[in-house]
Amino acid sequence: MKIKHSLLLRIFLSLLILSVMGVLIFFSGRSVLKTLYPLKYTEFVEVYAEENNLSEYFVYAVIKCESGFENDAVSSVGAKGLMQIMPDTFTWIKTKTGYTEDYSQATDPETSIKFGCFLYSYLLKKYGRVQEALAAYHAGIGNVQKWLRDERYSSDGKTLHTIPFPTTSKYVKKVMITENIYQKLYFRKEQ
Repeated sequence: MKIKHSLLLRIFLSLLILSVMGVLIFFSGRSVLKTLYPLKYTEFVEVYAEENNLSEYFVYAVIKCESGFENDAVSSVGAKGLMQIMPDTFTWIKTKTGYTEDYSQATDPETSIKFGCFLYSYLLKKYGRVQEALAAYHAGIGNVQKWLRDERYSSDGKTLHTIPFPTTSKYVKKVMITENIYQKLYFRKEQ
């Protein structure tokens, strides 16, 4: 009887230790993930996401994928800032909104988030779907319009079943996966 009791006690203690270790691993893993998927520039993301009817998670995902939260990021094609706005696009947004910032301010976090949120909101309204809006942001409205008219890429003229640019296809998937990670990681309820 004493052997059975001792064995049960060891099993119980082993399970308890494993449970505590599992909880510690879960929370430390979560901490590592939060380092990899941060919530930076929250004061601007909250304001401009709400103003443009966007999910904050979506905005964080775009920033993470576009610039890795480096406000002074400049792409090989000349896009600048957290949300990687091209000079012509920046000027076009100014004509649509009345914003007065100059392109030299594109690396300013607030300016980049403000302009990027406006553009994504515009594209979401135009296309009605995240995939097409992201494709247009990455490859340009002209390319997406052309793809929607081509039966090889769209069967209904509204939805892309194939994105012919591999880098754009990868970008769209990456942003959507990253948004999902943000949603699961931070557990906040979006409006």
